[in-house]
Amino acid sequence: MEIHLPSLPLMKILSYLDAYSLLQVAQVNKNWNELASSDVLWRNLCQKRWLYCDLVTLKLQGKETWKQFFIYRTWQEHAKTRAKPEDFTYKEIPLECGFYGYACYISGCGLTRNGQGRSVICMVSSMNTISTWDIHKSVITWVSPVQPASINLLTTLPEMHIAVTVDIRSTIKLWDCHSREALATNNLESPCKSLKAVISKDYPMVLAGDTLGNLYIFRIPDLHLISTVNVFPHGFDDISCSPQKKWVLLSKNHPHILPKVFYMNSFLRTSEFSDPVSTILEFSLCQAVFWTPRREDRITLMSRSGFPQITKFATFDMKLEEIRNKVTVQGKLIASFLLPYHEESPNWIGVSDKDVIVFSTEFSLLLFSMNGVHLQTFQYIPEMIMRLCVDPVHVIVTCNDGSLDVYAWEERSPLLRKCYRLQNMRHLSLYGFINNLLCDDVSIVQLVRDGHAPYSLMAYALNIYS
Repeated sequence: MEIHLPSLPLMKILSYLDAYSLLQVAQVNKNWNELASSDVLWRNLCQKRWLYCDLVTLKLQGKETWKQFFIYRTWQEHAKTRAKPEDFTYKEIPLECGFYGYACYISGCGLTRNGQGRSVICMVSSMNTISTWDIHKSVITWVSPVQPASINLLTTLPEMHIAVTVDIRSTIKLWDCHSREALATNNLESPCKSLKAVISKDYPMVLAGDTLGNLYIFRIPDLHLISTVNVFPHGFDDISCSPQKKWVLLSKNHPHILPKVFYMNSFLRTSEFSDPVSTILEFSLCQAVFWTPRREDRITLMSRSGFPQITKFATFDMKLEEIRNKVTVQGKLIASFLLPYHEESPNWIGVSDKDVIVFSTEFSLLLFSMNGVHLQTFQYIPEMIMRLCVDPVHVIVTCNDGSLDVYAWEERSPLLRKCYRLQNMRHLSLYGFINNLLCDDVSIVQLVRDGHAPYSLMAYALNIYS
C-alpha cells in the first residue's frame, strides 16, 4: 500500500537530504519522484556545492533543470576519478627563457559545455612578461608586452579569465590575457607580500597585503581602491578566503602575532561599517590554514613549535552576531589536538568536507579527524612526498621522482581510496625540485626544475569525450 504524505511537510523533510538520498527517494513512486526532482531542492544542493549557481550557470551548461545540472557537473568533477593512467596524455613544455616559479590556472574547471577538456596556465617569466599556455595543445596562446620592472607576484581569477600581477615597484596590473595592454593599473604604498583575486557576492576584487601590514581591496575590472586597513604592525604571510568569500583570514607565522578573521562585507560596504569587523583566533605560530570545502564558516589551522617540533591542529567555527545594532565576529574553538610525538612533522595539509584533516610528511600521507582520531595512513618509503594538492573531490600526491598518485574522497565515508599512479616520463635527478602542483577537472600540472636546468611544465592532460 502506498503512503501519501502532504507535499509541503514532505518537501521540508526532503530539504535535509543529500543528492544520493534524493535519488533513492525518487525511486519510491511517481509522486515522490516528482517532489524529489524539484528545482528548489536541487538548486539548493547546487548552490551549496558550487556556491554561485544561477540561471546563467544553467544556460551555459545547456541544462534544463537543476537536477540535470547537478548530475552533469558532478560527472565533470569526477572525470579524473573515473580515469585510468592510459587516459592521460603526457605533456612536457620546456620553459627556455628562465621562468620564475609562478604558475596558475586561468581557465575555469577545464571541461566545456560539450564535455571536451581545455586547461590554460598563466606563467611569469624572467623576461618581465606573463604568458598563457594551452596545456592540451602545448602552445602559447598569449604574451604580454615586456614590463618596465620585474614581476614578483601573480594571481588569477579563472572564472573571468583574468590575471593580476605586482612588480618590484609595487605596481599592480590587471590583465584579460587577450589584449596587449593591461586593463587597469594602481599602486601600493610599499612592497607587496601577498596577493589574491576572488569573486564575492558583491563583485570581483583583488586583495593585496604589503610589508607595512596593510590590506588593500581593489575592485575588478578598474582596480579602484575600495578600502585599506592596517592589520598588523608588519606584513602578513597569507590571505585566505572562505569558500563563499564571507570571511578573510590574515596570518603570520610569529609567536606574538595571532591570526585575524575579518567579515568581508565590512571591507566592501564602507557606508554601513565605520571600521572593519574582525576577531582574533587564539592560535600562535600559524603555519598553514585550510577552510572546510562547501562549509562557509569552518577553518582548520596548523602550527609547529619547539624542539623536537610539536604540531598542533585547531578547528574554529566563525559566527556573526549583532548586539544593539553592532555587528561582531566570534571564532569558537570546536576541536584541537596535538600530533603524537612519534609522527613526522607535516609539510602540507588539506581538509575534506567531512571534517577530515589530511596531511603529508616526507614519507607518509595521513588522515585524522578534527578531534585527533587517526583514520588512515599511506606509506611512501623509500619515496619522498614533495607536494600535496587537496580539493573537495581529490587528493593528489607528487613524489620526489615526479610521479603522481591520485586519490579520491569516498562519497559516504571519511576515508580516501587510491585511484591510480601517473609515472613521470622523465625521471628527476637528486637535484630536481617541484615548485608547483596544480589540478583542474581535466589536467594535473607540475612546475619542475631539474638541477640547474630551466623550469619545465610537466602536465598530464585527460582525454575527455562527451
